[in-house]
Amino acid sequence: MKKDILEGKLYKYNDSLKEDHKRAHQFMEAYNTFNLDNDTRKQLLENTFKHVGKNAHVNPPLYIDYGYNISIGDNFYANFDCIFLDVNTITIGNNCLFGPRVSLYTAGHPIDKAIRNEGYEFGYPITIGNDVWVGGNVVINPGVTIGNGVVVASGSVVSKDIEDNVLVAGVPAKVIRKIGEVDRLYWQKEKERSK
Repeated sequence: MKKDILEGKLYKYNDSLKEDHKRAHQFMEAYNTFNLDNDTRKQLLENTFKHVGKNAHVNPPLYIDYGYNISIGDNFYANFDCIFLDVNTITIGNNCLFGPRVSLYTAGHPIDKAIRNEGYEFGYPITIGNDVWVGGNVVINPGVTIGNGVVVASGSVVSKDIEDNVLVAGVPAKVIRKIGEVDRLYWQKEKERSK
């Protein structure tokens, strides 16, 4: 059944998933204790997620569906209160930053009420490239791929794939402009000014 879910087929929640969900709740109960040391918190992530890169840090509270479908790259940082619904795979590249309350939803429900009322669900993967900054309160919907070097403005809802090196914003999120040499020069000057 898990293979079918990862292939994007409709499925019904069952006892096997219930047990996986229970383990995820045990993880969250332990992880979301604010007085944990960083080493213990990192160990919990590594024992639960599919992959955890070097220098990864996720502030509690963190909410997940299962955990075993989540892969985060090197130098990943997530601020408080993120939600990763990993019915299907969530793959996050290297050097990514998430603001508070970023929500990644691989899970969905049929639009047709009759099928939905029968208890069917689906999950489509979310893939985020390298060097991506996702602002606070962003929602990323099932099946979305975000390219490398993207900035997603706070409060956006991403429902379609995003190309490399662009700034996106809005509900639904749309490309505002390309990110390029002008940005590099501006921020280089700001860096020099702050020395």
